[in-house]
Amino acid sequence: MLIDLLVVSLVLFLGSFLQGASGFGFGLFAMSFLPFLFTVKDSTLLVVSLALITSLSIFMKVYKHIHIQTLLYLLAAAVVGRLGAFFILHNFGDMDVLKKLLGFVLIAMVVYIFMPKGSEEKRQKSSVLPLVLGFLGGFIGGLFVVGGPFFVFYFLIACKDKYAYTANLQAAFVVSNVVTVVMHGVSGDFNIDFIYYFLIGVVSVLLGTRFGMMWLEKLSQEHVKRIAGIIVGISGVNLILFS
Repeated sequence: MLIDLLVVSLVLFLGSFLQGASGFGFGLFAMSFLPFLFTVKDSTLLVVSLALITSLSIFMKVYKHIHIQTLLYLLAAAVVGRLGAFFILHNFGDMDVLKKLLGFVLIAMVVYIFMPKGSEEKRQKSSVLPLVLGFLGGFIGGLFVVGGPFFVFYFLIACKDKYAYTANLQAAFVVSNVVTVVMHGVSGDFNIDFIYYFLIGVVSVLLGTRFGMMWLEKLSQEHVKRIAGIIVGISGVNLILFS
């Protein structure tokens, strides 16, 4: 139990450091490791609950830069995606096959992050883009907590500076994670063991986020993306082969 707590604490600290330094990465990093210790359902619920704390702590520092009009369409679609993810996770979240599915999703996320994005100007003009990316980010985020890259892609295009990007991104995470936590809480999906990991996790993510935010201006986002991508890709392969 003690070793598990230490491992979980380290994973959550590193994931929240990435979130603080680059705006996303907490769920992607944490879900690369926690399913080796827990079911996908328990891993997702722990990470979503802590992601809410992480995102809220970052959002409170940059909320003045939020652009409501940029956020609304994506957020509405993300909530719909979370409703669909809740149904699957609530009913099938304890099945081991979801770990292999998560492995494929993680690898797909890595490929997606490193893909050339093409013409941003053309994509920004599309009103369908926030709806599609919002739904996909909400659904995959509610199921595996790795929907962040879809939100990131949109806000990198739609926001003119990194503070507006961070504020809108964290707002999307906060609202969508509240929806997931409330639905699973009402359905009785949280167990007693969750409390121990959540409490140690709160300390880890607050510290990790604080240190990550300190590196926001110093750390190259490309370096963060490259290192995190390699780690997540390896973990995805491990989940497919050994879970």
